[in-house]
Amino acid sequence: MAGTTLVLDGLAKRYNDGPAAVDHITLEVAPGELLGLLGPSGCGKTTTLRMIGGLTPTSAGRILVDGHDVTALPPHKRDMGIVFQSYALFPHMDVAANIAFGLEMRGCSRKEIAEKVAAVLELVRLGDLARRRPKELSGGQQQRVALARALVIAPRILLLDEPLSNLDAKLREEMRAEITDIQRRLGITTVFVTHDQGEALAMCDRIAVMEHGRVAQLGTPHAIYEHPASEFVADFVGRSNRIAARAGAGGTIALGDHVFRTAVPAPAGPVTLMIRPHRIELGPPPGPDWNTCSGVVRRVTYVGDLLALEVECAGASFHVERPTQPGTAAPPVGTTTSLAWRTADTLAFPRTA
Repeated sequence: MAGTTLVLDGLAKRYNDGPAAVDHITLEVAPGELLGLLGPSGCGKTTTLRMIGGLTPTSAGRILVDGHDVTALPPHKRDMGIVFQSYALFPHMDVAANIAFGLEMRGCSRKEIAEKVAAVLELVRLGDLARRRPKELSGGQQQRVALARALVIAPRILLLDEPLSNLDAKLREEMRAEITDIQRRLGITTVFVTHDQGEALAMCDRIAVMEHGRVAQLGTPHAIYEHPASEFVADFVGRSNRIAARAGAGGTIALGDHVFRTAVPAPAGPVTLMIRPHRIELGPPPGPDWNTCSGVVRRVTYVGDLLALEVECAGASFHVERPTQPGTAAPPVGTTTSLAWRTADTLAFPRTA
C-alpha cells in the first residue's frame, strides 16, 4: 500500500450556476503522507474528498494517482478505501461479513477472504467480535469495523470523511491515536477531512486549511498554527484574541496609547491584532522582546486545568488563559494587572471590514 502519490491538478466543482464549491485546487499528497483537509462547513473539503473517491463528478481539473489520470474512472476502479462519517455499515450483516463485502465484490476466494478478514480484524483489535452485528457494537467499535472494511481491500489511498465526529470527546482522542498508528504502520497515503482543528493538528503530517472552496494555507501543523497566512487561518486554527488596531510605520501597532511590535510587519492602516490567549503572561514583561499593557480584570473563570481571564486594556478586551497551579490565585475582578506577550506571538492582518 505504500509508495502512492496523489495529485489534484486544478480540481474544481460547481453546481449549476452557483459559486464554485471547490475552486481549482492544486496540491500533491506524498507517498505515505496523512494530509488533512480542514475547514468550516461549506468550505468544500468533503466535496473534494468525494471527487477524489469518484463519488462526485468533477467540473474541471484532474486527479492523478502515481501519474495516472483516474478522473474518469468509477469508484470501484480507483483502488481507494473510504470511511464515511456515518460508517455506512450493513445492519443485517455481522462484523466479518461487513468487512468481507469488498473482497467478495472483487471475486476473491473464500480462503483468501477468511485470511484477509482475520488479519484486518487483528489490526483493528476486533478479533473476538467477528460475529456481532453493528447494533451490538459501541461507536468506537463500529468505527473500527468501517476502517477495517476500507483497509481489507489493500487500497493504494485511504479517504477518511470526518470518521470521528460521531464519537464522544474521550473516545475521539483514543480513536485518533489508533487511526494514526495504523496509518503509519501501513504507510498508506491518506486524505482526512475534518472540521476539528485539534484532530488535524494531532493527526496530520500536513494540513490544507480550506476557505470558500480554496486552500487558504497548506503546511505542517506547526507552520499552520505558529505562522498562519491570514486572519481566517489564525482564527480558525486555535483560539486567538481578535482586536481592532492600526499599523503604523516600521511595523508598530497602535492600540489607544499603547504601541506593540510584531514579528512580521503589517501594511500601514487598519489591522486585526491577534494574540493567542495561552501565550499571554500575567505580570511585567520578563525580557526586552515582549509587548506589555496594563488593564483591569473584568472576569475570571475556573475551568479545571486553566483559568480564563478577561482583561480590559486600552478599550479592548483581552482573553488570557493560564494553567492552574496549587496555591496560585488569579487576580481578583476589578484589580489592575499587567499583561505581557512575546513579539513573536503578535500577529497583525490587514482589516477589510
